[in-house]
Amino acid sequence: MEKNWLIADLQIHSKYARATSKNISIENLEKYAKIKGINLLGVGDFQHPLRRKEIDEKLTENEHGILYTSSGFPFLWQTEVSLMYRQDGKSRAIHHLIFAPNKEVANQITEFLASKGRLDYDGRPIFGMTSPDLVESLKKIDDKIEIIPAHCMTPWFGLFGSKSGFDSLKDCFQEQTKKIYAIESGMSADPEMLWSLNEKVNIVSFSDAHSFWPWRLGRESTIFEVDKIIYDEKKLSYKEIMNSIRTGDGLIATIETPPEYGKYHWDGHRLCNFSCSPEKTKELNGVCPVCGKPLIIGVDYRVKQLEDQPRGFKPASAKPYLKLLPLHELIALAYSTKMESKKSWEVYNNLIEKFGTEFEILLNVKKEALLSKKIENKLIELILKNREAKIKIKPGYDGEYGVAQFEEDQKTLV
Repeated sequence: MEKNWLIADLQIHSKYARATSKNISIENLEKYAKIKGINLLGVGDFQHPLRRKEIDEKLTENEHGILYTSSGFPFLWQTEVSLMYRQDGKSRAIHHLIFAPNKEVANQITEFLASKGRLDYDGRPIFGMTSPDLVESLKKIDDKIEIIPAHCMTPWFGLFGSKSGFDSLKDCFQEQTKKIYAIESGMSADPEMLWSLNEKVNIVSFSDAHSFWPWRLGRESTIFEVDKIIYDEKKLSYKEIMNSIRTGDGLIATIETPPEYGKYHWDGHRLCNFSCSPEKTKELNGVCPVCGKPLIIGVDYRVKQLEDQPRGFKPASAKPYLKLLPLHELIALAYSTKMESKKSWEVYNNLIEKFGTEFEILLNVKKEALLSKKIENKLIELILKNREAKIKIKPGYDGEYGVAQFEEDQKTLV
């Protein structure tokens, strides 16, 4: 990694959110962030009473709104909420990330959310307020609060989702649109896909990890320029980090999984074991040939529905991005094993011991260095192909992750 890079994953959950690992603790997040090569995390679910107790006990806030562990690893005040409401005759379900500049404001956000519903049943609570109401109310508390639509293209809970989303930022946020500065790409979309929507916002990327394992944590991240997000005394600053997100100044790039790897890239039905491309969906008139019911329309199709510019359009403000599969995925493919297997961990830990961090291996270690450490040739090939986004992936659909494949194993896709 470059010395002036800071890699941040700012969409984190706690063990108090639904469908998350019971082992997501501050300690485990720090441990695996360091192994991965992540330099900054969100705390996740700060409004949940038990998570907040953990934050208060294990993290200390400095004068710039950054929370530190006893060993000096930094976190930001961050949570995610789910809004479910009706607008324009349609049910909406949108997930938004919320960032607070300090403990005092986090307390005020928590108090506001508590006035709208229970906070103790789920780390990602559900509220009936609209997106404009959320933005207006939070900005009245403090303009430094940041609201970012999460995984913006996914069918049910994305801002532009095919099932419950909107056709534009303006449709969703109405008169509050000018207070939205960024959208989060999500695994099933990449910046190039989002550029074609031609919305005037920056694009960030975070993992939405429901566990702390390296193949989840940091799988999507945002890279900041260190000198742009610190104060003169060389301390990280919430204000400067959010200024980079708002303006793009200091926002170097995003790390993305290939969009095909995401759970909702193509159209299909998981229970019918059927998926297909947008072109095939049109031939089928959107109907599943197995069960005869409407297909779940994925991100690739939805982008084509909404695009204001042809795919390949690149706005002047566009930032570079890197497409990377997690290292565990490459190891599992090379050794024909599962990511969580003993063999995968043995190979992974050996690589980390030799080269430092996962991102260092994925991005920087030279072929000659890999060969000198007697790394399996098939794995070296995959690491190098991964840097060029040349690994074939059978696209994910309807809640199923995409599947990485060797080119010779690639089957014809519908």
